[in-house]
Amino acid sequence: MESDKNERETSREVCANGNSINAAELEAKLDAGNVQEAETTLRDGLSLSSEEAKAVLGKLEYQRGNVENALQVFDGIDLQPIIQQLQTSLSEKGPVKNALLFEVVYLRIKCLQKLDKCTEAIDECKSVLDAVEKTYGQGTFDTQVDNKSQEIASRVVELLPELWKQVGRYDEALSAYRNALLSQWNLDNEFVARIQKALAVFLLYSEVEASPPNKTDGSYVPKSNLEEAILLLMIILRNFILGKIKWDPSVMEHLAFTLSTCGQTSILAKQFEELIPGVYHRIDRWNFIAMCNCVAGENKSALNLLRMSLHKHERPNDLIALLLAAKICSEDPHLGAEGVGYAQRVINNARGLDEHLKGVGFRMLGLCLGKQARVCSSDHERSNLQSKALQSLEKAIRLEQNNADLIFELAIQYAMHRNLTVALSCAKQFFDKTGGSTLKGWRLLALVLSAQKRFAEAEVVTDAAVDETAKWEQGPLLRLKAKLKISQLRPMDAIEIYRYLLALVQAQRKSPGPPKQGSQVEDDKINELEVWHGLANLYASLSHWKDAEICLQKAKELKEYSPATTHAEGKNRSLSILFEGRGEHLEALIATLNAVLLEPNYVPSKILMASLILKIDFISAAPVARCLLCDALRIEPTNRMAWYYLGLTHKADGRISDAADCFQAASLLEESDPIEGFSSMI
Repeated sequence: MESDKNERETSREVCANGNSINAAELEAKLDAGNVQEAETTLRDGLSLSSEEAKAVLGKLEYQRGNVENALQVFDGIDLQPIIQQLQTSLSEKGPVKNALLFEVVYLRIKCLQKLDKCTEAIDECKSVLDAVEKTYGQGTFDTQVDNKSQEIASRVVELLPELWKQVGRYDEALSAYRNALLSQWNLDNEFVARIQKALAVFLLYSEVEASPPNKTDGSYVPKSNLEEAILLLMIILRNFILGKIKWDPSVMEHLAFTLSTCGQTSILAKQFEELIPGVYHRIDRWNFIAMCNCVAGENKSALNLLRMSLHKHERPNDLIALLLAAKICSEDPHLGAEGVGYAQRVINNARGLDEHLKGVGFRMLGLCLGKQARVCSSDHERSNLQSKALQSLEKAIRLEQNNADLIFELAIQYAMHRNLTVALSCAKQFFDKTGGSTLKGWRLLALVLSAQKRFAEAEVVTDAAVDETAKWEQGPLLRLKAKLKISQLRPMDAIEIYRYLLALVQAQRKSPGPPKQGSQVEDDKINELEVWHGLANLYASLSHWKDAEICLQKAKELKEYSPATTHAEGKNRSLSILFEGRGEHLEALIATLNAVLLEPNYVPSKILMASLILKIDFISAAPVARCLLCDALRIEPTNRMAWYYLGLTHKADGRISDAADCFQAASLLEESDPIEGFSSMI
C-alpha cells in the first residue's frame, strides 16, 4: 500500500484509502462464519487486495481475542514475499510499501505463542531475523527507514527470548537476550530498555545460573547473575536520567529489591538521589533514602531526612516515617527523648486501617524510654522512665502476642530488672516461637540461667546451641561457654576453649567467604579482639602475668586504640600490684584513663579508675571516685562492682548508712549477676 493508504482501526470502524466500513458489520459476518463475505466487503469497500483484506480481518480477530480464527486467516497469506519486502524496506531509503502486511508477520507469531505452538513461532522469528540480519550484514541499512517496518523487526527481536523461555530453553533465551542487546538491530531506546529489563528480571528470578557474557573488547564482565542484573537496571536508570527513555517505576522496584538483598543500600540511596525531581514526591524520596541510609548504618543522615519529612508543614503523621525515626532513636541514649515523641505520635494516630501499628508504637516507645533512662542524672527520673519502658512493652505484647522480637525485648527488660523468673519464661517463649533458629535466643536463655546460678544447665544450653550453629557463628557461644567454665572454677577448660576460638580465627582467614557489608562482618565472624581480651583477663586472674601481657599485645596489634584493650591493660597492672608494689598503681591508672578518654561511657574503665584512685589516695580522691561510680551506675544501674566501690567511698566519708545500702545492693546483685551483662544482648 502507498503512504496515502493510512489505515486505522477503531472499536467501531475500519478505515483505509479514504473510505470506512462499520466494524460491527465485519464482526457479525465473522461471527456467522462468513469469512469470504467479510473479505469481499473489505476489498470492495476499502479498495484492498485479497492479502490486505485478510490481514485486516486477521488483525480484527486477534484484537477480539479469537486467536485460532486469526491464525486461520493469517495462514491464507503467503508470508515469504512479505518477509522479503520487509528486508527490502529496511535496506532502502523511502517509505514502506505495505506496513499492514508487515504487521501480519508479527501477529501470526503472537498467535502461535498464545496457542502454545512456540516451536513454530521460534522458527518464524528466526526466519524474520535472519532476513533482517542479512540486510545489516550487507552494510546497506539506512536509518531513515519507515518506522513501522523497523518496529515490526524490533518486536520480533524482543519476542524471541520470551518464546525460548516458554519452551524451557533458558540457555537459548539468555543467548537471544544478549544477541538482541549486542547485535546491530537498530533498536530504539525504548525497545532496548524493555529488553534490558526483561533480561534483568530473568537473571534475578529464573533460578538459572547464567554463564557470563563473552566479551573480547576488554570491557567489564559481570561475575554473577546478580551483578549483571544490577548493571542492566542501573543502565536503564541512567538512560532515563539522560532523557533517552520514559520512566518505568518497576525498574526502581527491581533495583531496590536487588540492592537490598545484597546489602548495598548505600548505592540504592545514591540512585534515588540522582533521579530528577518530580519522579517521586520529595517526601517519598526523603523517606526512601532514609530507609536506605538506616539499613546501611548511616543513622544520622537518615534521621535528618526523616526530620524534614515529619516537619509540621510536610507529613507530620506519616506512621512509617515516624516508626523508622523512633527505631533510629531507640539505638542511641542521647536520642531517646526525641524517639519517645515519635513513638507517641504513632500511638495517637494509629487508627482505622492502621490500628495494627499501635502495638509497634508501644514497642518503640518502650525501647526509647529505656534508652532515655540511661542518660538521666536523677535516680528518681531514671527509675520512673524504666518503669514506663516496661509498661509500654507490656502494652505492646498484649497487642502483638505472637511477635517473637517483642517477646525477646521484653525478656531482656525483665532480666535487666532482675525479674529472672519472668525473664526466663519470656526467653523460653521466644525460643519456642523461633524454634531455636536464632543465635540470640540461645544466648539469652543461657544468660538468664547463669544469673540464676544454674551454670550446668546454662552449659547444656550453650553446647546444644553450638551443635545447631554454623562454625563461623559460634564465637559468642564459645566465649559464653568459656565464662561458664570459669564460673564453675574450671579455668583450664576455659583456656582450651579460647585456644579453639583462636584456631577458628586462623581458619576463618583462609576461608573469607562472600564479602559482607557494614556490621555484617562483625555479626557473622568470630571477634578475635574479644577472644584475646577474654584470654588476657583469664590469665591475669590466674596470676599468669607474662601470658596476659602477650595476649594484650596481640589485641593491641589488632586494634591499637580500643577502650577494651586499654581497660584490660589497666586491670592487669592493677592485679600485678599484689606482687610488684605501689608503683604499678600509677601505670594502671594511666592505662585506664586512656580507656575513659577513648570511650567515656565504657563502664568497666570507670569502675577500675575509681578503684585505683581510692587505692592511691583513699581520702582526698574519694569525691572523684564517687563521681566516676555514679556515672557508671547511671549507665548500668545493676553493675554490682560499681555499687561495691561506691559503698567504699561512702564508708571513707563516714556515711556508714549509705555505705551499708550500697554494699547490700552489691550483695543482692551478685546473687543474680549473669556471666555477661544483659545489656550485651541489646
